[in-house]
Amino acid sequence: MQNYVLPVVLLVASNIFMTFAWYWHLKFKHLPILTVVLVSWSIALIEYMLAVPANRIGYGVYTAHQLKTMQEVITLTVFIGFSAFYLGQGPTWNTLIGFSLIALGAYFVFRG
Repeated sequence: MQNYVLPVVLLVASNIFMTFAWYWHLKFKHLPILTVVLVSWSIALIEYMLAVPANRIGYGVYTAHQLKTMQEVITLTVFIGFSAFYLGQGPTWNTLIGFSLIALGAYFVFRG
């Protein structure tokens, strides 16, 4: 059971770090781009330290396609919260519909 759950937990944690690495700087346009890149790379290192073990552990119980699909759905879920709380941009109906269609696609990847 741990091999099913641990990859999901690690992917959620890694996606939180990756979302910050990609988007934290949008509120700090005054910072030089080199500073932004170096800080983002530092944050992304933590993301990789979580994502690589997640995929390695998960590959024993999930297919590569399932792991990638899981990662994308987690990324969108984390991003909705991040954009709402950090950037102050809640999802629109179109965003929710689009993300729901992606979730529907994930259903078919995991189906039987």
